[in-house]
Amino acid sequence: MTLRSRMRIATWNVNSLPARLDKVRWWIDRAAPDVLLLQETKLADDKAPHDALGELGYTLAHHGEGRWNGVAIASRVGLDDVQTNFGLPPAPADDPALLGEARMIAATAGGVRVASVYVPNGRSLGSAHYEAKLAWLDHLVGWARRTCDPAAPAVIGGDFNVAPGDLDVWDPAACHGGTHVSGAERERIAQLEAHGLVDAYRLRHPEGERYSWWDYRAGMFHKNYGMRIDLLLVTRPLAERVVFAEIDRVARKGKPTPSDHAPVVVDIGEPGVPLDAGWADADARIAARRRR
Repeated sequence: MTLRSRMRIATWNVNSLPARLDKVRWWIDRAAPDVLLLQETKLADDKAPHDALGELGYTLAHHGEGRWNGVAIASRVGLDDVQTNFGLPPAPADDPALLGEARMIAATAGGVRVASVYVPNGRSLGSAHYEAKLAWLDHLVGWARRTCDPAAPAVIGGDFNVAPGDLDVWDPAACHGGTHVSGAERERIAQLEAHGLVDAYRLRHPEGERYSWWDYRAGMFHKNYGMRIDLLLVTRPLAERVVFAEIDRVARKGKPTPSDHAPVVVDIGEPGVPLDAGWADADARIAARRRR
């Protein structure tokens, strides 16, 4: 399949696709992505909304398990060669690397190999959950090395549950000592980058205080106390053609209750439909709330 001259690729942890389906419809109308990577769909495969997304012109590939986890790829530029679980056979539910959970799906869309990943949370440093997270990330790194040619167009996107650097958290001093910022987690992201993957958002946004996740509690969103843990990692052929990247803060607001994550968007080749993510208007209000 030939690489398209322009593409908009996005990733979004929707925190339950049944609960956010109307929000997803709204956002597709707003942003018109060619490929949308979804995480935490919380659906079994036979409940995935193929018809609803088909009405919008998208083909859906879904890998789910019911109430928890779940990943998907929605594409309006074709969808072929679907792979789940790193191409490995099903694992038992108590697998120490969590390979029995629905956390990874890959396909080819518009000439680009895309993967949607939902990295385990890890809960607390030194716990069995944390060790499982590191083991899962090791599988991701191994899969990338085996299958993602850094000279070919590819994207690994999703909720990584890792903030790559201190610039990606609202308060490094408050966050250090917990998961998402530990050296071992960040080292796995660095290994993906060493393989030839580039953090597409950072190509256009070197500044701080731009996050993709905020806790629902304590007004964290309105004070902009968050983390940038939703990433689009692209190979060099795509990185050289990134013309726009954004975190759509607007999608984190409004009713019905939004996900606690915001979509991350990159445009390859040419800009997609205009998208005002709301950051410029919000900066003064955020500063005032922090002072209060």
